[in-house]
Amino acid sequence: MTTWLRDETTPYEIFRFLRDPDEERHQPARVTEEGAAWLASATARPCDTLARWQERPTAPAVLSCGRVFDVVNVEPIFGRRMLDRLWAEGPGSGPVAVHRGRMLLFAAPGTAQRLPALLDWEEYGDTVPRPLCHGTGDAVTVPPLTPQDTSGPRWLVAPDTLGPWLPGPEVLLWACVRAARMVSAADVRVSIFASADPDANVYDVSRRR
Repeated sequence: MTTWLRDETTPYEIFRFLRDPDEERHQPARVTEEGAAWLASATARPCDTLARWQERPTAPAVLSCGRVFDVVNVEPIFGRRMLDRLWAEGPGSGPVAVHRGRMLLFAAPGTAQRLPALLDWEEYGDTVPRPLCHGTGDAVTVPPLTPQDTSGPRWLVAPDTLGPWLPGPEVLLWACVRAARMVSAADVRVSIFASADPDANVYDVSRRR
């Protein structure tokens, strides 16, 4: 379930710095004003959060999990494989960020509690690098709305609507299993080509369900 923010609590006029009429509206790594409002809805005082972002749009923020979203925290190489499967064969992903060498996949509330149990039952569960799941009572650091460079926290798939689609535990289990199978297949295959740049992929957010 996603949370919608009422119009009267969303002072969009303070987010002119997120608007660029010369660019396409939906971009994988650019937060829109609606996306910022959705992120702020995870806090106790959304309007205060939006006001702070207006003053410091290049600063990261700490948001609570469990009500608006959960976060599945995975190591980056395996996370990239999960994203590849989600976008190539699945329904796409919700917002995705990178922070301190980890990949943060935003998921539907309740995912943090259920996904570990599903992995315990899955035959490929032992081959999946154990994710850190953040749910009720946890908080995560999210990248700035307008990052200054790509070396720090950044969005790979940025929130762009008031109610972004968020994958649930079953979808992420499917992505984990597919990614694990990719690793198993790579172990018995030798490639003559150089590895692709892990940051080279671009995800078409218009495909999100």
